[in-house]
Amino acid sequence: MTPIRKLLAVAAIAVAATAVAQAPASAQSKFACEPGDLYIMNVMVSAHPYWVPVFEGFKQAATAMGCEVAFSGTPEYDITKQIASFEQDLAKSPKGILLHPMQADPFIDPINRAIDSGVSIVTFAADSPNSKRTSYITSDNLAEAKYAAEEIAGLLGGKGEYAVLENPGQSNHDLRVTAFIAYMEQNYPEMELVGRQASNQDSNKAYQAVLAMIQANPNLGAIWIPEAGSAEGAVAAKLETKSNVIIMNADVTPTTLEHIKAGNIYKSLNPNQGIQGFMGFVATFMAANPELIDPFNDYKRSGFNPMGIPFIDNGFAVITKDNADDFDLNKYMEGR
Repeated sequence: MTPIRKLLAVAAIAVAATAVAQAPASAQSKFACEPGDLYIMNVMVSAHPYWVPVFEGFKQAATAMGCEVAFSGTPEYDITKQIASFEQDLAKSPKGILLHPMQADPFIDPINRAIDSGVSIVTFAADSPNSKRTSYITSDNLAEAKYAAEEIAGLLGGKGEYAVLENPGQSNHDLRVTAFIAYMEQNYPEMELVGRQASNQDSNKAYQAVLAMIQANPNLGAIWIPEAGSAEGAVAAKLETKSNVIIMNADVTPTTLEHIKAGNIYKSLNPNQGIQGFMGFVATFMAANPELIDPFNDYKRSGFNPMGIPFIDNGFAVITKDNADDFDLNKYMEGR
């Protein structure tokens, strides 16, 4: 055995012996809340069905660790009102908040003040990257955009006309659209972007935009949409005009699920919502309890939260006619 191998072997034995010595069978897990510890999930448009599986995952992790949770946010698509709801949450003295910020920059100061006051903040599904938030959990929006572009280009034989709807200002939606267009331009130069309209998750605006796109571009082959609310309006325009345009979107609602089953929407790319909520809670808990982590870095000198993981990928699922029944929200909520 070489000297380096002997050294590694001795080190391994020492680590194993230390682990045994420091892990009595009766040891109580530190991965648990103190009585009354509260964690909150704060969102925009709080009645949207997207949040339901996310909060279920959030609750599942919290229950396993003996923590209290609450759901919060604003029913309106209004950044001022969401920030106000966030401030009201802070008044409840939570240990941490898992936050979906409607817009990135307006939340920088509220997030930073919360963290400075001792409340851990983790963002999910949309981000405020220039804030002090500890971590960000979402699906890989670049991977989603690439998948959608490959599917649409493949269906159209690598040439044809396409359009996008968008929701400017929300980070994940912006990336889904800009990355999709950039991928098309780089890899499929014969695919032509003929329409780009902001529908802002409003199904009526989406209906009007897609109606105009189809009328102005009779050869329009496909539309990519970064969320489900606008997809509902796009389908209405497609059916009214009897168009064969391919509609593909991210996220899912009960309405878009029925359109997938009917063939009106080709596919949906849906973030793994339950994983997003579960891992979102774990990340928020760990951000609030950084003493549980002793990483091999300079966090003590720099004052950096050792749970500072910039990005956690919760993955995404592809919803088609074949597996649509597995995404029935009513079935998912039975018995919960």
